[in-house]
Amino acid sequence: MSKILVVDDEPDLEVLIKQKFRKQIRQKEYEFYFAENGNEALKKLNELQDIDIVLSDINMPEMDGLTLLTKISEFKPLLKSVIVSAYGDMENIRTAMNRGAFDFITKPINFEDLTLTVEKTLKHVRHIKETLQAIKENNILKMYVDENVLNFMDSREYESAITANETIEASVMFADLCGFTKISENAPADVVVGMLNTYFDVMAKAIIDHGGIIDKFIGDAVMAVFKGDFHIDHAIEAAIAVRREVRKLPKIEGENDFQPKVSIGIKSGEMISGNIGSSTIKRLDFTVVGDTVNTAARLQDAAGPDQILISEGCFQNVKEAFNCNKIGEITLKNKAKPLTVYEVLE
Repeated sequence: MSKILVVDDEPDLEVLIKQKFRKQIRQKEYEFYFAENGNEALKKLNELQDIDIVLSDINMPEMDGLTLLTKISEFKPLLKSVIVSAYGDMENIRTAMNRGAFDFITKPINFEDLTLTVEKTLKHVRHIKETLQAIKENNILKMYVDENVLNFMDSREYESAITANETIEASVMFADLCGFTKISENAPADVVVGMLNTYFDVMAKAIIDHGGIIDKFIGDAVMAVFKGDFHIDHAIEAAIAVRREVRKLPKIEGENDFQPKVSIGIKSGEMISGNIGSSTIKRLDFTVVGDTVNTAARLQDAAGPDQILISEGCFQNVKEAFNCNKIGEITLKNKAKPLTVYEVLE
């Protein structure tokens, strides 16, 4: 139902409006409110937050319609107003339009013209509301969806290429909160979620600051992907930053004095990037998959608190840039051969 505020000091206008728009009122398309001057109109607008349009006369006691237009533009800039006045000279029309009027109708009122103007104004209002809603939904979507997905959605061919994929060279990092599973077993759900969001916020900022993309949050772990030139360098720099920032976080008193620490695994190499899932049920995940990703996850499993583990291939690419310590060969889950790993110190 569209809500319309009529501002006019003529006592007969309310009856006339209700008669002429009785069909729309009966069908609950329009709901009218009435005020005798600008001051009363402002009070109504404060009380009724969802008025769609204002129909206002110019010459009224206490506050005239042109002053009301200025007030509306100041505190409700998206509200649309139509001036309905006998003072239809060019000066008043220009003043009204300059103060934010959407349209101008002269008296005596031609109700066919008024009906068309109201419909046109309401259509414009609906368009504004839909646009604002789309912006709001898009901003919400950005919190849940990877930027690459949003860019992909904006391309013309996305519908036909929804399940397409590509092989890329990149680095993957898994960072897990050590010991957090025990906390989640005993602490209330809202406490667990609050703690996780605090830790994830710190970790995500460090990753993004170093050019990483948050692929997903998995329980109490973060998976991030680094692409482009020097992706392994950026991944290790992000890992060091994550470890440093998490170390700064205070202990959680009352939860066995839990001190947050992270274990991190990093692997670089080829991987498949694309939409993984089912297009039939419209449930896809834009992510990376492959042995490189699996190995990074296994390295994280093998890492201890505050430890960053990388493969030998990664080490050979960054040994002159980072201080690393050779751990030696370790056997990773679901891996047939042992893997030589290094620990990133600083």
